[in-house]
Amino acid sequence: MRVFVGLSGGVDSSVAAALLKQEGHQVEGVYLLGYQPPFMKCPAAEDRTDAMRVAAHLGIPFHTLDLSESYKKEVVDYLISEYAAGRTPNPDIMCNKHIKFGGFFEWALAHGADAIATGHYARKGAEPTSLVAAKDTNKDQTYFLWALSKEALSKTLFPVGNFTKPEIREMAKELGLPTAAKKDSQGVCFLGKIDMDEFLAREIPHIQGVVLNAKGEVIGHHSGAKFLTIGQRHGFIVTKKTPNDAPYYIVSKDVEQNTITVDANPHRETSNSDTVTLHSTNWFIAPPEVGVRINARARHRQPYFEVEIVASASASVSVSDTATVRIISPNIGPFASGQSLVLYDGSTCLGGGIIA
Repeated sequence: MRVFVGLSGGVDSSVAAALLKQEGHQVEGVYLLGYQPPFMKCPAAEDRTDAMRVAAHLGIPFHTLDLSESYKKEVVDYLISEYAAGRTPNPDIMCNKHIKFGGFFEWALAHGADAIATGHYARKGAEPTSLVAAKDTNKDQTYFLWALSKEALSKTLFPVGNFTKPEIREMAKELGLPTAAKKDSQGVCFLGKIDMDEFLAREIPHIQGVVLNAKGEVIGHHSGAKFLTIGQRHGFIVTKKTPNDAPYYIVSKDVEQNTITVDANPHRETSNSDTVTLHSTNWFIAPPEVGVRINARARHRQPYFEVEIVASASASVSVSDTATVRIISPNIGPFASGQSLVLYDGSTCLGGGIIA
């Protein structure tokens, strides 16, 4: 089988390519060139060089695919517009959907590939469109993959999903791969070493607002509610507190009034009325039936919590619909609009949606 591997210049995709070659596949490496703001330093040149070195070491063809325009539109512009609207987006999910399993996937098939592969920690189930959590639960990346199309998932391989990270490192060392000791990348690529707040400040003006406690009393200030998200415990200043006060977490925000409310307890009490509505849902199998209880997580590596399906799309609809779930587990939430809620049946990722 002819497989195009997304070579990022990291150890995981390097080992993915090596494993596929060992299995006898016709492997080709592809480096995806994303968007780089002119005022930021991005390690793209270094990463591309590392990817080329891996391809040369393995003796496989190497390509560079420029997806910078799509990345700017689908990831960067989306990120800015969502924050400007007061929501909390996940750019990695959009990058996977539109770039790695969108533009790259389409380009690969158009150039003769039978399938693509990446270094994501995930596994395929018995069905071509089933997605299962990785063996290494600490590295599992299925949370970031819920928005993939069924077509892309059916023609994608995840070679490293059956191994732990230490096992991948050891394999890379044994194979003599140039990236064996390279550190894992952190955060969103195009940001480089600049943090999210610094990037957004160039696009969205800072407007000072007040910090409220649960009683509605002003106890501090912040530089803009649009920059802050539910559950955050930094990015604001509390001026009325004592040395014995516990840390404060953001439990709600009002973008129109430019206020945030904080509390020492990051979780509200869960009751039967605590429901979450999702939009832009995507299911790898038929949407769960109403009344079914399944697991969920609202962020990467978060322990699963239990939810019940209250309303769901019909089985004939798999994309761009809505669903409503009721939170069963205690001490969960509140959630931020724009976050992704991903649903699981055991270790199988069923799909997910964006919190309204």
